[in-house]
Amino acid sequence: MFEVLVYLYENYWRPDACPEPKQLRRKLSAVGFEPDEIQDALRWLDGLANTAESVTGSPVPGSMRIYTDAEREVLDEQAVGFITFLESAGVLAAPLREMVIDRAMAVGSGAMGLEDLKIIVLMVFWSLGEEPDALVLDELFVDPDDRVIH
Repeated sequence: MFEVLVYLYENYWRPDACPEPKQLRRKLSAVGFEPDEIQDALRWLDGLANTAESVTGSPVPGSMRIYTDAEREVLDEQAVGFITFLESAGVLAAPLREMVIDRAMAVGSGAMGLEDLKIIVLMVFWSLGEEPDALVLDELFVDPDDRVIH
C-alpha cells in the first residue's frame, strides 16, 4: 500500500489532480501495482479525505497529547517521538497530528515502522494540498544514519 501512496505523491501534486477512481485504478494497475495494494491504498485515501473534513480545532497552549494503549501498540516510542518533534517544531499542528495518528491506526498491520509513518505524514500534507516546509522534507527524506552531527 505504501508504495502506491508514494507513487501518487510523486506523480500527482494534489489529490484533485488524480484521475477519477476507476481510471486511477487502471493507471496504477498498468504501472504494475497489485489489485489488493491499489484497493488498500484507495480505501486508506478515502479515510484520509474523511479525516481531513472532520478534524478541526486548534491546540490549547500547554496541552499534552496522551496516547491510548491501542495507539501505543501501533506507534512505538520512536514514532511518537517523531510526531512530537514535528509538533514542537511548529510544522505539525494538533489537527494534523490527529490526522497522522488516525491514518496510522487505519493501516491495521500492527506496529508501524518510522519510514511508513513518514509516508503518512507526507500524505497528510499532500491531502491538504500543502507543501511541507524544508524541515519536514529533510526529516522525511534523510536517513538518520546519513546525518552528520557536529
